[in-house]
Amino acid sequence: TLVLFVPIALALAMTPGADMFFALGQGMRSGTRSGIAAGLGAGTGAICHTLAAGLGLAALLAAYPFAFEVVRWSGVAYLTWLAFQAFRTPPVAADDPAAALASPVNAWRKGIVVNILNPKVAVFMLALVPQFIDPSNGAVFLQFLILGSILSFAGAVINAMVGAFAGRIGSLVSRNTGLAKALQVVSGCIFLGLAARLAFEKR
Repeated sequence: TLVLFVPIALALAMTPGADMFFALGQGMRSGTRSGIAAGLGAGTGAICHTLAAGLGLAALLAAYPFAFEVVRWSGVAYLTWLAFQAFRTPPVAADDPAAALASPVNAWRKGIVVNILNPKVAVFMLALVPQFIDPSNGAVFLQFLILGSILSFAGAVINAMVGAFAGRIGSLVSRNTGLAKALQVVSGCIFLGLAARLAFEKR
């Protein structure tokens, strides 16, 4: 089962999605460490989705459109707020006390929230993972956790790498206020684009 599942998990992790673009935007805006933390935060959120799906909460989102829409529009609102913050916050130097506002811990937390408020992750988890579960191999819930964790870990590693790459770009221009501000505008546009995608994407 793992021989079949792991390559699929890696392929899915390398497919550009909301988590990857969030790590990209966060890295460009706040540096390498924050970009990595954002990717790891998204992976942490995916673990939460794995637990929820294993417990049946994802099935509720799939069955009740209203619950799905509440979570989806909460995600849209949060991403829009992040875009607004990127547009209005002036660039800060790495040694500026204000840089603490964009600390890796904050980026990790934001990554968790962005992932959790994307209900399609839960529904996708519910659609994919059960195909690789065999009741004869042991406890179904444990199998779900193992496979879901592999999928989450693969995504966390790839997204963290993307965030690190974006952070290097941000670090190179951090001494230039104009370029730094331009990068913040780009990251804000990425967040706004993710909000629009989540808002208009079909269920």
